[in-house]
Amino acid sequence: MAQQNTTEQVKSLPDPAELAKSYAEVAQRASKMMARFVEKKSTEGFSMPADEMGVSKAFMDLANCLLTNPQKLVEAQMKLMQDYFALWQYSASKMMGSAPLPAVAVAPKSDKRFKDEDWENNFLFDFIKQSYLLTANHLNSVVSETEGLDESTQRKVSFFTRQYTDALSPTNFALSNPEVVRETVKSNGQNLIKGFDNLLRDLEAGDGQLRIRMTDPDAFELGKNVATTPGKVVFQNEMFQLIQYDPATPQQFKKPLLIVPPWINKFYILDLRDKNSFVKWTTDQGHTTFIISWVNPDERHANKNFENYLLEGTMTAVDVVEQITGEDRINTASYCLGGTLLMSTLAYMAAKKDKRIASATFFTTMLDFSEPGELKVFLDEPTVASLEKRMNERGFLDGSDMAGTFNMLRANDLIWSFAVNNYLMGKESFPFDLLYWNSDSTRMPAKMHSFYLRNFYLGNKLREPGGLELGGVKIDLSKVKTPCYFVSAIEDHIAPWKSTYMGALLPTGPVKFVLGGSGHIAGIINPPAANKYGFWTNDELPASSDDFLSGATQNPGSWWTHWQKWVTDQSGGAQMVDARKPGEGPLKALEDAPGAYVKFRLDKQKKGAK
Repeated sequence: MAQQNTTEQVKSLPDPAELAKSYAEVAQRASKMMARFVEKKSTEGFSMPADEMGVSKAFMDLANCLLTNPQKLVEAQMKLMQDYFALWQYSASKMMGSAPLPAVAVAPKSDKRFKDEDWENNFLFDFIKQSYLLTANHLNSVVSETEGLDESTQRKVSFFTRQYTDALSPTNFALSNPEVVRETVKSNGQNLIKGFDNLLRDLEAGDGQLRIRMTDPDAFELGKNVATTPGKVVFQNEMFQLIQYDPATPQQFKKPLLIVPPWINKFYILDLRDKNSFVKWTTDQGHTTFIISWVNPDERHANKNFENYLLEGTMTAVDVVEQITGEDRINTASYCLGGTLLMSTLAYMAAKKDKRIASATFFTTMLDFSEPGELKVFLDEPTVASLEKRMNERGFLDGSDMAGTFNMLRANDLIWSFAVNNYLMGKESFPFDLLYWNSDSTRMPAKMHSFYLRNFYLGNKLREPGGLELGGVKIDLSKVKTPCYFVSAIEDHIAPWKSTYMGALLPTGPVKFVLGGSGHIAGIINPPAANKYGFWTNDELPASSDDFLSGATQNPGSWWTHWQKWVTDQSGGAQMVDARKPGEGPLKALEDAPGAYVKFRLDKQKKGAK
């Protein structure tokens, strides 16, 4: 029996020749990468990274405030010692076979890092976990409760302290993660070799910068298994392509639907796959659906401003939809930054006495930027000024910069979980359409992004009557009488729902506010067939978001069907006409959907190209 076990163990060992070959290939790749790095730095010069956000100064201010109140620091240290004594008592009791309550508990739904059973069942890993959580919680508490810091500095030190403690989680290290330990023993260390190979691959893809692969980019192709709803590009200019989708019903609603997505991401978040495509669902309901596919800008678009997105974007799209359908009343829907643009467009049209937009829907849209959530960490004057300097050198903000910022807001989910999977477990990323879209970055024109940050986030001028001028028109949201439907997500970390609620109070026409479950993406891409999350509605629109929620009714399933009833209940919204086929009107089809603009990927360009 012992001989049989020994034989099986020997058989499970990797082939020495193959192992040596793997080592050699990894070593060669690492050597080449180091050579390129040294060559690049010898040309550019070695320099310390710039502290564009003033993080160093913020922590110096923190240190000064802590030293001016040593009593509080001593009290915090004593509290930490007391908690460690409690942990040691707990550990001793557990070793003796009892089942005491843990010194610090983990919320399994909100912290998925410690989902493995060994974090609780194994004495050593349980001690490591609780020791880490105690230290991290105390460190974050001391920083967040420090007195004497201004609001901006407090936000920075709290945010980056959390980034630090998240990075030091025992789940992120091979010897202190039970899943990695088991996999290392099982594979005789092959997971670490494969993980190092994955690390080199991601460094090569980022030309020396680490770009963690979240999904398999080769598993998806636009028009094949994502962005598959059939349609045609029926118009294009320097700013966008306009897609009209094929009808799915013999008759369609008389009023066409124009969707304005954000240009901070690509439009196909609304058309991932058949089962979760909002675009396909609207065509199935009978809407003549159009969507804007924004250009992925480069240095040629450096001087394009927010005004250009309004005049050459939404206003032009409205003109084209009217020209194609012959309708002078259209429904609109928008997402995130696209909604900020759509509301600005409505105010512009109100000043021009232009009433062609019959209804407007806003997904997770901020109009009042007084409380932008954790994004505010990146939005003070010194940081914006430094960002402007960098943008002006290239003419645009690189998509990876924006993606990195958003990923830091949920570092454990969007950074460290993939680092563990790819580099410690040695696994390939799971093919996931949403993460494929998330990795498909877009650029921001320098002038537009500067205007957006300064006038919306820093100045909060959109909410002020006449605070902005676009196209020679003073923008006043109180002049907007168009029926509006706002839907936000209760767990949204990018556009916090209480902030979006404040924006819903600004137009003075009929307003419906709906609060969906989940977050910025899942709360919106929530098809009825999934029957998930639910949503809250309230017939009233009180001044306080808390009052809205306390008086709201929770409904099961998706808000999509609720919106469909709302949009068809608008004046004349349910009138029908024969189905409209793209390319059969006054404008001929240019190419099949999803079109050329959306297919331009930053990570597919040749290295060294802008």
